[in-house]
Amino acid sequence: MTAPTATILPLDPFARFRAATRARIGLGRAGDALPTPALLDFQMAHALARDAVYGTVDWDALSDALPLQATGPVIAVHSDAPDRATYLRRPDLGRRLDAGSPARLHAAADTPCDLALVIADGLSAAAVQRWAAPVVHEVLARVPGWTVRIVTARQARVALGDPVGLALSATLAAVLIGERPGLSVADSLGIYLTYDPRPGRKDSERNCLSNIHANGLSPALAAEKLVWLMTEARQRRLTGVDLKEEAPTLETTRATDPLPPVP
Repeated sequence: MTAPTATILPLDPFARFRAATRARIGLGRAGDALPTPALLDFQMAHALARDAVYGTVDWDALSDALPLQATGPVIAVHSDAPDRATYLRRPDLGRRLDAGSPARLHAAADTPCDLALVIADGLSAAAVQRWAAPVVHEVLARVPGWTVRIVTARQARVALGDPVGLALSATLAAVLIGERPGLSVADSLGIYLTYDPRPGRKDSERNCLSNIHANGLSPALAAEKLVWLMTEARQRRLTGVDLKEEAPTLETTRATDPLPPVP
């Protein structure tokens, strides 16, 4: 009687690539469908993305986490989109202040400021809740002597930073905003920097830092890049396509492993 022959399973050719990316590649199949673990992972990612878009920032908790002793009280504003459903349907309303917000800004604008830090919910409440305060702390630690005002903006798009910056007579406006969630990251924060903010500024007149999250830019690294851009913007009196990021190579806060060898 001969001994049974052991079954040799083929090596997974996609294993080395999955080790280097969060993208869904080489998921395999079970019959004509995805394997159950891959399907459940996809459904969870979709649920997290929906929660990020429709979620609400706990603004009181966020304000408590901000370094108010360095900037004064937080100024709360609202866009012209009255609720989340309107905000998602009408992006234009998210770029304009509602009727009551200009008065609150003007009341706080006794003197011009160097920087308006606008924390906007955008399309991911989870990103703002998790990353906005750490980024603000890191930025303020790197700009001693700057006059900074912090604004929280509800139902806001990026361009809402323009009327906010104008009302505060700010040299620069940096909008920290929740980015549109994907199926690999639902809590990614972005920063949009504008010199001499005022309504009518084009997107080409802004600089963007994106992918601030646990598997992307750390708050410290994002702050380093932002402060470099802000310093250059003040010297050159511009932001946007004419301001290229040429910061010295910065040490990343997480190691990047090389691709494992092909088995």
